[in-house]
Amino acid sequence: MKHIPRKRFGQHFLSDHGIIDAIVQAIAPQPGDPMVEIGPGLAALTQPLVERLGHLNVIELDRDLAAKLRSHVQLKVIESDVLKVDFTRLAQDLGAIKLRVVGNLPYNISTPILFHLLEHVAVVQDQHFMLQKEVIDRMVAQPATSDYGRLSVMLQWRYAMENVLFVPPESFDPPPRVDSAVVRMVPLAAPPQLDVTRLQELVQVAFSQRRKILRHTLGRWMEAQGIDLPFDLQRRAEEVPVHEYVALAQI
Repeated sequence: MKHIPRKRFGQHFLSDHGIIDAIVQAIAPQPGDPMVEIGPGLAALTQPLVERLGHLNVIELDRDLAAKLRSHVQLKVIESDVLKVDFTRLAQDLGAIKLRVVGNLPYNISTPILFHLLEHVAVVQDQHFMLQKEVIDRMVAQPATSDYGRLSVMLQWRYAMENVLFVPPESFDPPPRVDSAVVRMVPLAAPPQLDVTRLQELVQVAFSQRRKILRHTLGRWMEAQGIDLPFDLQRRAEEVPVHEYVALAQI
């Protein structure tokens, strides 16, 4: 019986075999890799991955799809909302030092998933995700561009990222109304030591009014915090590179 895509789960199933092959090639799975796939759906990516890995762990919220996936003996199915999965505990349960995480993420909650995984980055070797192209453009954006923003800073301080593949709407069934892409995210080997909550707070304040110079936003926040540091507040938030936000959070 054909599975009807569920709008509330943001289901768009990958169906282009050329694109699937290109994604698998970008991931480069090796036999025995401790890999976790988020949202396997109809197993378009799952099947070629498990053929190369020998075993694959999958996280699926849709109980009908989860039931079908359980028929594959090489799959360990975790029926759950990915935002409730403790990836640190999962790595321990699998006896893995680092996990490789992949998936065609539901576009309606892709940003919360990225931030959830950031909390478990210490047990992640790399991540390959299919996302809305617009989101990936923001993730990898450079300063002084319209795409550069809070998401850029909050991910670039911790990951090296690149857009590795463009995926058009007709590669899916049903086709989404947006272009998609695949991003590679590799945690930095020696990340800066900082309070993530502090960085998140100051970045949120800085980008709260993008068009205003920072004197009106971040400057007032620093003043209220009693922070008196030489920081150029005569710029807009998008003009400040990641390393300067990091340095401010550290101080």
